[in-house]
Order: sequence, then structure tokens, then C-alpha cells
Amino acid sequence: MIEYPLRDFSGVKGLKGIPDALIQAHLKLYEGYVKNINLLRRRLAEVKPGVPEFSELQRRVGFELNGMRLHELYFENLSPAGGTPPNAVREALARSWGSFEAWREEFVGIGLMRGVGWAILYRDPVTGNLSNHWIGLHEENHPAGFSPILVMDVWEHAFAGMDRPRYVEAFLANADWSRAEARLAGSPGPSRPQGG
Repeated sequence: MIEYPLRDFSGVKGLKGIPDALIQAHLKLYEGYVKNINLLRRRLAEVKPGVPEFSELQRRVGFELNGMRLHELYFENLSPAGGTPPNAVREALARSWGSFEAWREEFVGIGLMRGVGWAILYRDPVTGNLSNHWIGLHEENHPAGFSPILVMDVWEHAFAGMDRPRYVEAFLANADWSRAEARLAGSPGPSRPQGG
């Protein structure tokens, strides 16, 4: 069985307003998701489908897999060079919200909602429309088939030691809009040197 690789995001350093130590701690959490999804997949290969153990293990897959993937998307869309969206992104957001500022206000509002989860800007693959969503648990509430464009972690570990509004503003100041632009175009985005 091919295992999911632990991707190296140690190069995500020097962000404006988000301490390197916080990112390092967050990367440890990501490492746990990769370890657990691989462990689950190995264990599932050993258990007969239909037995209670198989069912319980299978129910856990979405949480671990999405926990891994959402963190990868999150770290990919952070860069100390971030901050200003290119015209193509601003225009796409304006088509769905009327202006970049209106999109930003809604996205920030979702990021500041009580509770823990994710604020995600998605693109509908059928209409091309963009929409913001609150995702609680990793495996719940994702709109089927929609593509994530910008992913912000708002679980408490993402902003430990910071107040939430300051974290949300820091996230947007570090958003790698070239990555969002590439995701809008349907490609994985510009490659970035991995590691530190």
C-alpha cells in the first residue's frame, strides 16, 4: 500500500504576526494526521469489511484524511510574501460578492465565528461561483465537489497565544494569493522550495 507522505512545510517561516514557534507546533499536529491516516489505511487492509472493527475504522478515515489535506492546503497558502491579491483573484471575488472588500468582510466574519473549525473559500465546479463556508469537523459540511481556493484554520491550535481577530488579520496578511490564483485556474499552484 502506498502511504501518504509527510510534506515538508518547514519553509513557512517569517510570517507577519504569526510566530514561527506557533507554526512549528502546528506542523507537529499535521504530522499526527499523516501518521494516523497511514495507520488507519494499514489497519483497514488487515480487517474484513463488514465487521464492527472495520466499520469503526472506516468512519475515522474522513477525519484523519481531511485533517491532513486541509492542513496541507492551509500551509500551502501561507507565505511571508503574501498580502495583495492579483487582479484575477480580486475580479473573481468581485463577481460573487460585488467587491473584494465585501468578500473579505464575510470571510473575516466566518473566521471570527464562535467555535473551532475552518473558514474556506470554495469554487463551485458547475457554476464557477465562489462561496465562503464554515467547516466544523474536518469531514463534515464540505460542499460536494467544490474546490478549496483559500483555507484558514481557525481551530484554537492555529492561534494559540494570540487573540482570534489578530490571527485572522495576520492570516490574510500572509495569504499567498498566487496560490489562490492557481487554484482558481485549476492547477495546484506555483511550486515553492520546501524545507527551511
